Amino acid sequence: MEWYIIALIAAFFSASAAILEKKILFKEKALSLSLILAMFNLVLAIPFFFFIDYTLLSASGISVLFFKSILGAVAFLFVMKGIKNLDISKALPLLVLTPGLVAFSAFIILGEALKLIEIGGMVLLLGGTYILQLDNRRGFLSPWKSFIKVKGNYYIILALVLFTITSILDKALLQNYKVPLNAFMGFQHLFFAIVFVFLAIIYSRGVSLKKSFKFSWKLIAILAVITIVYRYSYLYAVKIAPVALVLSIKRISVFFAVLIGGKLFEDRSLTRRCIATAIMIIGAILIIAN
Repeated sequence: MEWYIIALIAAFFSASAAILEKKILFKEKALSLSLILAMFNLVLAIPFFFFIDYTLLSASGISVLFFKSILGAVAFLFVMKGIKNLDISKALPLLVLTPGLVAFSAFIILGEALKLIEIGGMVLLLGGTYILQLDNRRGFLSPWKSFIKVKGNYYIILALVLFTITSILDKALLQNYKVPLNAFMGFQHLFFAIVFVFLAIIYSRGVSLKKSFKFSWKLIAILAVITIVYRYSYLYAVKIAPVALVLSIKRISVFFAVLIGGKLFEDRSLTRRCIATAIMIIGAILIIAN
């Protein structure tokens, strides 16, 4: 199967997962959902452990995977908090800013030159973000002031920073450290479960595990299957194709999640937000696929 078909499968299931997450988060806390989902995912990931060639594993590779899983788990929790506090059509498009953040960070920290196409992509990202935040307010700066005041935006921005790091580590683990895909899937979900159990112990007051499981376990079980499929598809595509191209296709999931999810949940100003999302996706593709 061609890599782009696999990437499209990842995009489809990623969009489905985002919509289902929003539905569950209407009545569940972000940490409760994350913990129960991690447990379901671990159960589904058990078969991967039986297909691992353990002679190919290295201590350094597993250590980096553990570190990456910590960052990934925290990033996922931040996204859940963002989706819970914001309309899905307003939260998800902000995740498209990742390529712009990477390019700008490389320019500031490493002194890497920005190509004209990358600058154009960043302008589109900023323009799309501006349109996304408009909400019919008056004044040129009102969207940015609105952005700063909304708590949910900060969760998404923190997730963006962490996803920037984990996307690089994904490719390094599969290519440089030669971590087999089955080992990646198995151990990553084991580490996710450990991290969320640890967070639940620390923030036990914010976790009503028994109640959440009773009322939402069926939806979370379905979400777990969808999550396993899109994570495996994404990693498989990254393994056989340039990560920039895979991410370009996976960005499509954000548009469909915004369009379908926004319609289902009756988000305000959906047409404008869809246009803003499309502009941001084009900007992201210009940056990562040049």
